[in-house]
Amino acid sequence: MATKKIISAGTGRRKTAVARVTLVEGKGEWTVNREPLEAYITSEALRDYLKQPIAISGYDLSGTDVVVFAKGGGVSGQAGAIRHGLARALVEADAALRPALKKAGCMTRDSRMKERKKPGQPGARKRFQFSKR
Repeated sequence: MATKKIISAGTGRRKTAVARVTLVEGKGEWTVNREPLEAYITSEALRDYLKQPIAISGYDLSGTDVVVFAKGGGVSGQAGAIRHGLARALVEADAALRPALKKAGCMTRDSRMKERKKPGQPGARKRFQFSKR
């Protein structure tokens, strides 16, 4: 089998999830960790969310396969990481798409992380019950 030509690639991050998104010549298929997109991400809302950069840019993916390797975090974090990586890959393929994607917030890494647990307490914010006596 002949190797497919890589068009562009991008790395996306969200919470503790990391996704490597590669655009290669193909038939318009999406694979995430060697599974079809619909099998890996079952939520329709999350699939629409991660496809936002394509809807905003109007980029034609009919002759392009999207190959994703995602690890860490959960399904929602991985969907956010895929969205970020896809936006970066699209900008690498066509730099004219950057202003529209940046305005929509697709180029910005969502920096919200889980707050760490503090020593001597049961959680990040929760405190032990106060007892006067």
